[in-house]
Amino acid sequence: MSAFKNPYDSSIKLANGCGCGRHSSEAEHDAAKEASQLESGSEALHSRVVESAVMRALFPNDEMRRRFVRAVGAGTAMSAVSTFFPLGAAKEAFAQSGKLEKQSVKIGFIPITCATPIIMSLPMGFYSRQGLNVDVIKTAGWAVIRDKTLNKEYDAAHMLSPMPIAITLGVGSNPIPYTVPAIENINGQAITLSIKHKDKRDPKQWKGFKFAVPFDYSMHNYLLRYYLAEHGIDPDKDVQIRSVPPPEMVANLRADNIDGFLAPDPVNQRAVYDGVGFIHTLTKELWDGHPCCAFAASKEFVSTNPNTYRALLRAIVDATAFAAKPENRKQIAEAIAPVNFLNQPVTVVEQVLSGTYADGLGNIMKVPNRIDFDPFPWQSFAIWIMSQMKRWGQIKGNVDYAKVAREVFLATDATRAMKEAGMKPPASASKKFSVMGKEFDPAKPDAYIESFAIKRT
Repeated sequence: MSAFKNPYDSSIKLANGCGCGRHSSEAEHDAAKEASQLESGSEALHSRVVESAVMRALFPNDEMRRRFVRAVGAGTAMSAVSTFFPLGAAKEAFAQSGKLEKQSVKIGFIPITCATPIIMSLPMGFYSRQGLNVDVIKTAGWAVIRDKTLNKEYDAAHMLSPMPIAITLGVGSNPIPYTVPAIENINGQAITLSIKHKDKRDPKQWKGFKFAVPFDYSMHNYLLRYYLAEHGIDPDKDVQIRSVPPPEMVANLRADNIDGFLAPDPVNQRAVYDGVGFIHTLTKELWDGHPCCAFAASKEFVSTNPNTYRALLRAIVDATAFAAKPENRKQIAEAIAPVNFLNQPVTVVEQVLSGTYADGLGNIMKVPNRIDFDPFPWQSFAIWIMSQMKRWGQIKGNVDYAKVAREVFLATDATRAMKEAGMKPPASASKKFSVMGKEFDPAKPDAYIESFAIKRT
């Protein structure tokens, strides 16, 4: 939901999407008109933010707001609101607190659909509407993302959701406090096998296979291990699992260097498109609603650039709300497919985002939530991730799961940003869920780990 539309104009809606229907977003529709206002500290910009926030609070049903304005007129509506709410004081307070410490920001990303909100926010105007000049930088792999972010070459980054936890705990690097204020996508991954294995659909036939995952500290690694172990395959003894950057996975499958991968999209769909692989199963069939990638920033960046951080988070959550609507996915595919972003045929990206896709075995599948977008960083997700880190020997000894989850997965910040975007955040930051039919209770992670027959602990 845009914070910059005139809330006293009954002809517009305080929601995402272009009101005239001719543009892929309101960002494109309003860009020329509002360009002069999108500088840090703009009085007009701050006034519009406060006015829109107040009117959304007064009129949760936007149609009621529009009827009210049509009935009394914009001037009378503004005066009426001002009589019982100190708009002037609110605008002054917002103007003082809202100045960006950094207007130019660099964000690293890997060219996969998991980065959709981070990528689309540039061409579709979500960053500029927050007064930000953002450079989204395509990066070769997750280790490079981590290192460039730690070296402060990037201000923030698209990261695998386990990475900020690993960085905070000092797993694979020196411990540095990191944060996840928003999840970039849920679902959106798959197990893809070489087309030569189309008759080997039973995982018990996979002994000796070589698999690729994007990174050791990834949902892909943990979900592949989980899936194999549930079928009696020891992921450290019966198969090989290696880290391969997503852009290189299809080439490795074609060259017969690997037998398959658990990868983010559009890698899976590109393997089908190129005729070298087939989609064995979507990860949503293992755990529907699981997190994958995240918007991440160091705790230092969050604390030293609070206004810039909040502006970034608003932009990304606003973009996520837009991406969550299926009717917007075609527009998004066109925006993120070009060479400077995903560098994929639009049809490949559309198949992923729409959920109508070829599986490589001659079938056309329709799975609308093959990938979905929900920014809330459930702290129970973080606890599950740590349980798998411990299960496979990446972390040892006692872990204060709840404390780490609270410090890394910033549910409070996400809640505020989601409300500003017109989304409904959950009342609690924790919940139970099931992975392959096995319930996970975030209050009992160690008992969960001990319940598995195959583990390294």
